[in-house]
Amino acid sequence: MLTNNSSKRILRLAGGALVYGLALSRLFTGYVEAGLFCAAYIILGGDVVYRALKNTAKGLVFDENFLMAAATIGAFIVGKIPEAVAVMLFYQVGEFFQDTAVRRSKKSIAALMNIRPDSAAVKRNGGVLTVAPETVAVGETIVVKPGEKIPLDGVVLEGASLLDTKALSGESTPRSAGADDTVLSGCINLNGVLTVKVTKTFGESTAAKIIDLVENAAAKKAPAENFITSFSRYYTPVVAGLAAVLAVIPPLCFGGVWTDWIHRGLIFLVMACPCALVVSIPLGFFGGIGSASRKGILVKGGNYLEALNKLDMVVFDKTGTLTQGVFKVTEVLPAGNFSKAGLLETAARAEAFSGHPIALSVKNAFGAVDENAGERRELPGYGINAVVAGRVVLAGNDRLMRQSGILFTPCESAGTKVYVAVDNQYAGCIVISDEVKPDSALAVAGLKKSGVKMVMLTGDNAQSGAAIAEQLGLDEVYAELLPAQKVEKLEMLERQKKPKKCIAFVGDGINDAPVLARADIGIAMGGLGSDAAIEAADIVLMTDEPSRLLDAVRVARRTRRIVRQNIIFALAVKGVFLVLGAAGIAGMWEAVFADVGVSLIAVLNAMRVWS
Repeated sequence: MLTNNSSKRILRLAGGALVYGLALSRLFTGYVEAGLFCAAYIILGGDVVYRALKNTAKGLVFDENFLMAAATIGAFIVGKIPEAVAVMLFYQVGEFFQDTAVRRSKKSIAALMNIRPDSAAVKRNGGVLTVAPETVAVGETIVVKPGEKIPLDGVVLEGASLLDTKALSGESTPRSAGADDTVLSGCINLNGVLTVKVTKTFGESTAAKIIDLVENAAAKKAPAENFITSFSRYYTPVVAGLAAVLAVIPPLCFGGVWTDWIHRGLIFLVMACPCALVVSIPLGFFGGIGSASRKGILVKGGNYLEALNKLDMVVFDKTGTLTQGVFKVTEVLPAGNFSKAGLLETAARAEAFSGHPIALSVKNAFGAVDENAGERRELPGYGINAVVAGRVVLAGNDRLMRQSGILFTPCESAGTKVYVAVDNQYAGCIVISDEVKPDSALAVAGLKKSGVKMVMLTGDNAQSGAAIAEQLGLDEVYAELLPAQKVEKLEMLERQKKPKKCIAFVGDGINDAPVLARADIGIAMGGLGSDAAIEAADIVLMTDEPSRLLDAVRVARRTRRIVRQNIIFALAVKGVFLVLGAAGIAGMWEAVFADVGVSLIAVLNAMRVWS
């Protein structure tokens, strides 16, 4: 479907081409013929000349408008009037198709932006009001009908439905949502009425954060984009100077014909226009970002997309990244006078208020737990210190036992161990297992195949870490790390990487935010609903599948390959035609191909990134 601007542009091109055709028809001669050529030029190139004069007045002299205006007006002066109009006609036709290609290529990202909700149905004053999502406060209740976008993040109070999360995660299969489930803004409610309690304002919602991320992604340019910007800044004045030298020196010093050499200089100007590079290369990276977005991978800039091509090492967090993060109690090993049931109950009561996955698994194994107990104190990286029924309970890893001077028997079972002590006496050990994600092995194998080193960092015990590493075929594993020690290990690994290469850290985006921020490329898993993932990471995989990292690398490599093709193709073709033009072999028609044709081919090639 054509826009109003496109329709006007087509009419202008058709009108200019018609007037140009009349001038060439030989039905008119003399001043009438000259007037028709001038009218055709004004219709077709008036805007180009106007922009050239406007930019020159601002000090922006050497752009494509200046080159085209100077070349065609110069052709008029030396008597090459039909050629001048032809150059402007085909330049404008090429620009039209080029802009159309660019506009269509951007529609994919525009579709992602449609996750922005238009309104929210909020319960107020005994009724349901339709308001702007920005006006809904945390704690208010909204109603989402079938077919509507969920306007704000929240928790389902009533109802059940299937949600289309494709715009956020790239997943084609709807996921179910019912009471107590978290739902995210931007998802589409497919078949049921949901009553949702709002947990975040619109500005903090998932949809708003993703929209902001995508809108700002183009601002972070890849090195290739920065190179082309700098290259064009110096290239254009140089070729304009060479065109002037070509037009003036031969007739001045060697007795050449002025009109012939000025004509060659003008051809040189048209051929030298760098728009093929200036347009197609940023479009290639923009296309790469859009292609990744459709796969549920949010890339915060072309620089991070290009950095994926330089991966030397990928460092994974374990829990929630390579493993499910869903822990289950597999063994209860009491010591002393404690029974299995007593040990599990003591640990569950100590962990009563903790939201840590390991604590939740202990509570789930025991069942309902009385949370009205005494003092509790979290010990990050160690465990918990709690008062249960007047007794001091320590529940945590072996470091907590050693730090507290508790004599205990190290457990040899594979898995995460929770050691429990009551009143400074060892009470036993609870073993918890975490399953490896189904596609973790695929992600590791795929990256290793491309020569990337695989490393895992975990706060879990060495035995559990080694078992996961062996199962997945990881190159190295560092276990029993506190959060601060993970950053130290990453810095150590960065000193080992190859020169001019990058190291990526993949984590859950919450506990690993400091490491995500420290890595060359921070990649957050499961960005749905995770503020830390969107804030701290450079790339966000919107599902919990490690294999999406392989998709991100493939998009990055495809983008780099196509961008390189455009650079080589454009420079090679222009180089050949510049030599031919300077030698008098190539004329204005060849110049049009060297500029417009090369630009259009490069843009169409860049659009392949979106496929």
